[in-house]
Amino acid sequence: MKTKRTIGKITLCGFLVLVLGMPLFARGQQSGGGTAETFVYETKGPSGEAPTGYQDIVLSGEDVAAVKNGKFRAAILMHESTDWVNAVIAGARDTFGQLGIEVVAVTDAQMDSNKQRTDIETALALRPDIIVTLVVDPVSGAVALRQAINQGVKVVLISNLPSDFIHGKDYAGIVTDDLFAMGKSVAEMIGDSLGGQGEVALMFHDADYYVTNQRDKAVEAVLRRDYPGIKIVAKQGIVNPSDGETITSAILTQHPNVNAVYAPWDSIAEGTVAAVRTSGKRNVGVFTIDLGANMAMDLVTGGNMKGMVADLPYVLGETLAKMGALSKLGKATPAFVTVPAIKVDKNNIRTEWQRSLNRPLPVEIQQAIN
Repeated sequence: MKTKRTIGKITLCGFLVLVLGMPLFARGQQSGGGTAETFVYETKGPSGEAPTGYQDIVLSGEDVAAVKNGKFRAAILMHESTDWVNAVIAGARDTFGQLGIEVVAVTDAQMDSNKQRTDIETALALRPDIIVTLVVDPVSGAVALRQAINQGVKVVLISNLPSDFIHGKDYAGIVTDDLFAMGKSVAEMIGDSLGGQGEVALMFHDADYYVTNQRDKAVEAVLRRDYPGIKIVAKQGIVNPSDGETITSAILTQHPNVNAVYAPWDSIAEGTVAAVRTSGKRNVGVFTIDLGANMAMDLVTGGNMKGMVADLPYVLGETLAKMGALSKLGKATPAFVTVPAIKVDKNNIRTEWQRSLNRPLPVEIQQAIN
């Protein structure tokens, strides 16, 4: 799941501490204070459901014909506007189009729960049969979507669960990233780059936010479990992405032998790379989650950025549309569906950028590769 789509205004994101998943807690690790810290080893759904892979959401030929005959209408009500959101919208819109479903509204709530409620109410006037959305606030989002449900609209959710919603009754399903896989992929890229030996500093999103919390915990969990030769010498929380450079500088001063630094998402990584570059430590690798043009350029030109992990927002959008269509046919849809994580390095960035965002790598980055 693209972090920037929700982290940009963190004061609102605090409301999104949801029961999206009941994670599987596997093993304790003593923290510096002596308390046992538990680590997550699997992404789980709101009631502990095992995730269903996106590839299992399939419409038969008969399903497609029935959907087309239904002449359904859909509204895509998003929480903000980013490259990630645009890719989700494109995937949903393209699939709805292939199924003969008219998209009657596409909105941007600008991370404002009041505006999102208005967006939902306005969209209902256009009589959609399906609503695809990511709720900004689980409480107000639940109230606003209740109006749609009472009118027979099928709701498909991205990542976040509205308060007291029941699968099959209030929503068709949640589609999100495999958050554990994203963190695991980062840990593997770090571990493999260091040959399983070295010192690592981890930054983590210091806020109650399910998506980033699960990813950050997974990075640490897999490093501790699978790379015993790697020592985590620093763990530092971050709330404001603009603090990435300052925090990284402090880490490098306190731990001059650090070999790799994890930044929770790419705008933080920009500051981390800047700090490492300023320190003159060309051997320190930076690893992050999400794709960004600045960090991609640093990656392909031999800078300190060494690896990024991304999700598949276009595929996520396709899956949302399929879930909505199936639910309109009265077909059972799984409660919790995930799309996979992909590792991106300088050798595969051209293909994986296209795979993730469904658009070509920016020309200037392609030219830098060439």
